[in-house]
Amino acid sequence: MTNCLNFGSPENPGVMWQFKQATTGLADACLELEIPVTGGNVSFYNQTGDVAIFPTPVVGVLGVIDDVARRIPSGWQDEGNNIYLLGVTRDELDGSVWSEVIHSHLGGQPPKVDLGYERRLAELLHGASLQGLIASATDLSEAGLAQALTESVLRFNMGARVWITELCERDGLDRTSALFSESTGRVLVSVGREDDVKFVGLCDARNIPVLRIGVTDNTGELEIQDLAIWQLDELRTPWVNTLPDLFG
Repeated sequence: MTNCLNFGSPENPGVMWQFKQATTGLADACLELEIPVTGGNVSFYNQTGDVAIFPTPVVGVLGVIDDVARRIPSGWQDEGNNIYLLGVTRDELDGSVWSEVIHSHLGGQPPKVDLGYERRLAELLHGASLQGLIASATDLSEAGLAQALTESVLRFNMGARVWITELCERDGLDRTSALFSESTGRVLVSVGREDDVKFVGLCDARNIPVLRIGVTDNTGELEIQDLAIWQLDELRTPWVNTLPDLFG
C-alpha cells in the first residue's frame, strides 16, 4: 500500500484529529489484511484562509493476476446470469452522494467498517474467481447500489431486471437506503446459472450474506421492479457527457 494524505493545517486540533484517525484506520486495515506499506507522503496546510479542505487520503494498492485472461470484468457481458448482492446494506446515508446531491449536506457518521469481514469477503472473491464461478464483480461505494447497477449495465451494454423488495425486507430498509446507502463490504456479482449452487455454498461457508436481486438480459433496459425502467442510452448520456459538458 502507498498513500498520499491531504489535510489542512495540523495546528488546528480538529484537523490533527482527522489525520490521526485516518492513519490509525490505514494501519488497522493493513495489519488485518496483511498488506505491506511501501511508502507514502503527507500534504498539510491545504486550505484557503482558515477553511481547510475535506480530509482526503489517497490510497493505492496493487495486486498480481497470474493469468490476465481470467481477470474478472466489472460489467455484465452475458445474458441470463443471476445478479447477487454480497453483504448487508444498512441505513447509512450520512456523508453519501445522495445526501450531498439531494440535500446539499455532507456530514454525520460515516459507514462502519468490519475489517475481519472485509478479509473474508476478499478471500471469497479470490477463491470464487479461481474456480471460474464469477462472471463479473463491482464494489458498492459512491452512490451505492444504484450507481453499481448503472455502471454494470453500461460497461458492455447489457441490461438487467432487478428487484429490491426482498433486500428491503431482509435488511429493514426503505427503497432510498436500499439504492443509495454507502455501507461498506458489499459487492455486486453476476454468476452463470450453472454455478449458482456452488457459489452460494461458498458464500455460506465464509459467512458472507448473499442475496439474488436480479438477472441480466439483452433488452437494452435497466428495470428496477415496481420503481422505474430506464433505457441504457438514457443512462449513458449523463455517464459519458457530464465532464465534457462542464468543461467543454
